Amino acid sequence: MKQHLRPIMFVGTCSDAGKSVINAAFCRIFKQDGYQPAPFKAQNMSLNSYSTPEGGEMGRAQVVQAEACGISPHTDMNPILLKPTNDKSSQVVLNGKPVGNMSAKDYFGIQNQKEELFKEAIEAFNRLEARYNPIVLEGAGSISELNLRDRDITNMRMAIAAGASTYLVADIDRGGVFGSVYGTIALLRPEERALMKGIIINKFRGDASLFEEGQSLLKELTGIPVVGVIPWFRDIKIEEEDSVALDMKNNTYKDGKINVAIILLKRMSNFTDFDVLEMDPRFNPYYTNNIDEIEKADIILLPGSKNTLSDLQSLRTNGIAMAIIRAHKAGKKVIGICGGYQMMGVRLEDPESIEGNIPAIPGLGLLPQCTVIEQEKITRQSDFAFLPSSEHKDCKGYEIHMGRTTLLGDAPEQPVARLEDGRTDGYYLNNRCWGSYMHGILDNPAVLDNLAEGFDTETTTDPFDYAAFKEEQYDKLAALVREHVDMEYIYNSIKN
Repeated sequence: MKQHLRPIMFVGTCSDAGKSVINAAFCRIFKQDGYQPAPFKAQNMSLNSYSTPEGGEMGRAQVVQAEACGISPHTDMNPILLKPTNDKSSQVVLNGKPVGNMSAKDYFGIQNQKEELFKEAIEAFNRLEARYNPIVLEGAGSISELNLRDRDITNMRMAIAAGASTYLVADIDRGGVFGSVYGTIALLRPEERALMKGIIINKFRGDASLFEEGQSLLKELTGIPVVGVIPWFRDIKIEEEDSVALDMKNNTYKDGKINVAIILLKRMSNFTDFDVLEMDPRFNPYYTNNIDEIEKADIILLPGSKNTLSDLQSLRTNGIAMAIIRAHKAGKKVIGICGGYQMMGVRLEDPESIEGNIPAIPGLGLLPQCTVIEQEKITRQSDFAFLPSSEHKDCKGYEIHMGRTTLLGDAPEQPVARLEDGRTDGYYLNNRCWGSYMHGILDNPAVLDNLAEGFDTETTTDPFDYAAFKEEQYDKLAALVREHVDMEYIYNSIKN
């Protein structure tokens, strides 16, 4: 049996420093080295979520990290998930289940409630630690937000509670790395600083040997060694959950590919549904709210939304709704997933103001259905047959939605999927127009082939295997981090 290791934690000088990806790399490294690691993040704020096998909801970053560990995701890995519904409030998901909406002022202001959540987080961590070795923790944003420190349940308070060997990740690409690292460490309390074992410089461009003096200076300034300088990379594809990542994605038409316009929504959720399109050479996906780019596309995809009625109203106001309808009439493919599927119907209603203050709004009118937003939240994984009459019976996906969609009048049932429990999902008007509640539906080769049908593209003999592709990427990431980090030092810091 492998030696028991102390927990290890990666925290940041700022948001988007690359903590999630570095965490995933160490998850894979520990697995390769014969350990049984598991990821943990006490509190996540994201609109990209996932339904676990038990029917709970958690942030996708820890799902990716669980994949890197080779284990099934569980809500204990992300006990508190905040899903923003508008600029001032979020749905709070605790241990996989929604417990209500709260404003930021209430969430950070109610000390007793925050202590309860912290207690829940520690209990989830303890359950994980009883089953896995080591636990690979991730912080959130910057650890030096002094105004939030006493109410923090994700960063250094969690590090102390876990007794984690902690590493500070700094993004050198955005500049000011000396100030951000020195300032971050200078602002730590003595008991927090005692846990800080090393600094990892991330996103370095060029020759790392040129930063050797920089490493020495940081050690002199902080008393903490730089244990790795990880280069900027674009050739390793790891799913990113932060919407900041969307700015880096392609956003324009390309000749010679099937062009897929993904409508950029203000409250877009689960944009990871479309990552597979970036890996399949047949497609050129791009995120846009530019009408010209939408009208040039071969396929228009409507993603999920945490505030479907409000996002649909914005599409109507800025002319995108009409552009989608015109594209449909011109024979382009229009496909919706989750909230996007709801938008494709004749009408959406929110009589209890669950999502916001719009009681009802006309849909795009592409599918013969009406959706009513309801309190109950469906979260489950599903095995299904894609287009029930076909032979594609071994597909997988997951549902996360609030809302009941019903057919209008005498519209015939034409489901996109038949689930193994007998339920049906979605509406398949024809090959050019359909919608489904099923997140991850495009990860299935049969669905991707259906999407590409009717276009003159070079096809390979084998369908694109996204699961195998991801495994390869985790191994490439682990190899890169091993090469550029002092792994002997890391292991020495977590051996009890």
